[in-house]
Amino acid sequence: MKQLDSQRAIVDLRGRTSLSKGYAAVFATVLIWSMPSLFQYYLNRYYDPWAQNFYRYSVACLAIAPLVFYRVRRGGPKIDMHAIGLCLLPCLPNVVHQITQVMALFYMGPGVYAIFTRSSVIFTALLALIFFPEERYVIRQWQFQVGTCLGLVGAFGVIWFQAGGQDRHIALPGLFIAFTATFCWALYSVLVKRPSAQLGSIRSFGLISFITSTLLLPLTCLFGKIDTPLHASSHVNLILIISAVSCITLAHVLYYVAIREIGVALAQTLQLLCPAGALALSAWIFGERLTYPQLWSAVILLMGAFLAMRAKPIAVVEAAENL
Repeated sequence: MKQLDSQRAIVDLRGRTSLSKGYAAVFATVLIWSMPSLFQYYLNRYYDPWAQNFYRYSVACLAIAPLVFYRVRRGGPKIDMHAIGLCLLPCLPNVVHQITQVMALFYMGPGVYAIFTRSSVIFTALLALIFFPEERYVIRQWQFQVGTCLGLVGAFGVIWFQAGGQDRHIALPGLFIAFTATFCWALYSVLVKRPSAQLGSIRSFGLISFITSTLLLPLTCLFGKIDTPLHASSHVNLILIISAVSCITLAHVLYYVAIREIGVALAQTLQLLCPAGALALSAWIFGERLTYPQLWSAVILLMGAFLAMRAKPIAVVEAAENL
């Protein structure tokens, strides 16, 4: 009897530790990912979308490289052609996402974009349903379904009630670009789960940042201005470096940890919290203002995020049922 109680305590402790680690990682990611659209909106004045993303990802790759070498020396999964092939697939939608999200900021403010892009939860849920059967338990829970629906209503409400400004309606090309960025982010979030699980968060992001930078280089040479850092001020280049290290390197590693511990669907849904920080910072720095219907839409969005957070990953339920 004592042995059974001890086993139950161990399983419960492991489940709680895993959940705590996952939620800590996802909320840290939420905090950091409240800022990317603000950095990109500011850098759009000095960097074209191609050069901005190439240099941001190059800096992120250099920032993660020491950690990758450290992990490789300690053993574990090898970085070989199989690992590169595993990471190549999620890099393709990632490149499209990076370019289109910067382009979208020519049509809308950083706060509005931060809200609109949260609609990626519906695409992530559907893609996770297709690719990962283990995610279906979370998606079937009413908390997740209602939370996702509220999140989508809130996200699109912010767009629908926008008067302009910003006092102008968002142009259709801007909506299409933002929609493309959102869908590609959802696809990336789903495809990155497998390399993250097999290689670990450090190795997988190290490879993904390197491959993404490599793919962005010829695009920048063709469509952008590769010599932009030479013409931008040191202040602007410093902001680019800070945004790369915090919003790409650190946030991606934390996001991979969250995906591994609590799953793709739940980790992505909790990103619905990001617009709250983005809106506050954008109002403070850039003077972006939302109408009252937009603010109510944001409240609905946050309510959806809270409900989605109540959904439990399958591993925790299975552990409880096995006791």
